[in-house]
Amino acid sequence: MNDPGQGVHVVVPVHNEAEVLGEVLGDLVRRVPAGQVVVVDDGSSDDSARIARSRGVGVLRHLINRGQGAALTTGIQAALRQGARIIVTFDGDGQHDSADIAAMVLPIQEGNADVVLATRFHDASRHNIPGPRRLVLRLGVLFTRIVSWIRVSDTHNGLRALSRDAAERIHIRQDGMAHASEILDEIKRLRLRYTECPANVTYSKYSMAKGQRSSHAFKLALQIILQKVGG
Repeated sequence: MNDPGQGVHVVVPVHNEAEVLGEVLGDLVRRVPAGQVVVVDDGSSDDSARIARSRGVGVLRHLINRGQGAALTTGIQAALRQGARIIVTFDGDGQHDSADIAAMVLPIQEGNADVVLATRFHDASRHNIPGPRRLVLRLGVLFTRIVSWIRVSDTHNGLRALSRDAAERIHIRQDGMAHASEILDEIKRLRLRYTECPANVTYSKYSMAKGQRSSHAFKLALQIILQKVGG
């Protein structure tokens, strides 16, 4: 099944993704109407915004690079104003596959979940994860279970689907990458129904070069701990 159905809006946060963005959006608008795709250009210094406009999607811009969490907040609010019934967050670096969106939104459409989280740790995809990245991701899962008490297999996958109610109730306060853990905290706090859905992640030379270094992951963990200690 490749048609996500009506009422599904997609939010794509981008920062300097001109090299791959045209291809990413070209594939995406074959699955979702361009008018239901919102690209948030988070202070890019390249042609990301121009490329997004050339694909006919909605484009919002931050004048400075505020972080992916802030970009998601801007995009989600825009999608809600447009009347979205389901909002999908989708990375702009070419890692995600638009063919997975239909399966992601199905549990929400069937009334079985408020939030669907993509997981790359399934039989068809887990062997494609580079060894060092797999280790960092696994440590992230363990860390999340310890500090957030929520059981998920993939804590920092940018592909997720939110019902309208969940999107309205979840508040993202972290502008940077800590927003992913914050969303999980909100799911638990609000007692939202969640499930995971297998999704493919492509590790190209480009996406690996753009990805978070291991040292960044440890800094992120420290940031999350300080956030929780500070309340």
